[in-house]
Amino acid sequence: MKHLLNTLYITNPQSYLTRDGENIVIKIDGEESFRRPIHIFEEIITFGYMGASPALMHLCTEAGVSLCFMNEYGKFLARVSGNTTGNVLLRREQYRWADDREKSVSLAAGFITGKIVNCRTVLKRCMRDHAEHVDYYLLDEIVDRLNEGLSRLKKAKSLDDIRGVEGEAAKYYFQGLNEAILHQKEDFYILQRNRRPPLDNFNALLSFLYNLLAQNIVSALEGVGLDPYVGFLHRDRPGRASLALDIMEEFRPFLADRLVLSLVNRKQLTKDDLFCKESGGIILTDEGRKTVLTNWQNRKQDILTHPFLAEKTAIGLLPHIQAMLLARHIRGDLDGYPPFFNG
Repeated sequence: MKHLLNTLYITNPQSYLTRDGENIVIKIDGEESFRRPIHIFEEIITFGYMGASPALMHLCTEAGVSLCFMNEYGKFLARVSGNTTGNVLLRREQYRWADDREKSVSLAAGFITGKIVNCRTVLKRCMRDHAEHVDYYLLDEIVDRLNEGLSRLKKAKSLDDIRGVEGEAAKYYFQGLNEAILHQKEDFYILQRNRRPPLDNFNALLSFLYNLLAQNIVSALEGVGLDPYVGFLHRDRPGRASLALDIMEEFRPFLADRLVLSLVNRKQLTKDDLFCKESGGIILTDEGRKTVLTNWQNRKQDILTHPFLAEKTAIGLLPHIQAMLLARHIRGDLDGYPPFFNG
């Protein structure tokens, strides 16, 4: 089983990454500010534009450490990784499945079932823990709508049917998510889900974490030999990691949405940790980004029992487990793909 190693986040845009022997070295204005051995990391994610030396990139590919470049919004820009070692037979089967309507519909329905169940769990948790502070009847009605969506998924005959269910469920869910904002509601109220760029504080936090999550899932898929760019619900588009987006649907509510709610409700983040650019897009300040990344890393260390494997695992390993289960299903070792459910 894969071990959960450290992720190195570079948040200072003046940082330049280079190599000294088997060490990662970070320099700011030509002065060394950080030095660590490469073997303690599984990935490096940098926010900014100073870049990295070819020698450092070479070190990362040798050590199997992915190097990912993100912009200030957390949007993916580029990725450096070593040779792909995936089983060619598995990928050929994946491509055949992606061209098969029935198999694509079956898998897509599983991904969205996982998403809706986990959305429902977020709202039911809010109803249970904060019944006296929320519109309980509104949330109860939204949960009923999500249950209706789950029933419709079982009858879905096409990808468009599934997308229709997902879109309607998302609309109701985000309405309910506003009820789960117990503090700082005026500063973090969600008018609607928006991105590229995000136009309000809550959406800015969601987009930032969704981008991090997507890169984790890309690494997980590559690790088991699947092609992250060939999906079943999200169809082929140049430059889009469609399969990573498929699997990410299950994890959005559980990993990202719940963390944002926690940071806002505990006032670990405030409106002062974000600011609006001239373009109208909202981004995190440097301190705000550090707060999010610290809590993201801590969250990945938490332990739970996987609902299908019935084994305890670190939350940060969940994308690798789901990628492994999907690969086993495509190989024929599992009769079906078991989506990740929480609650």
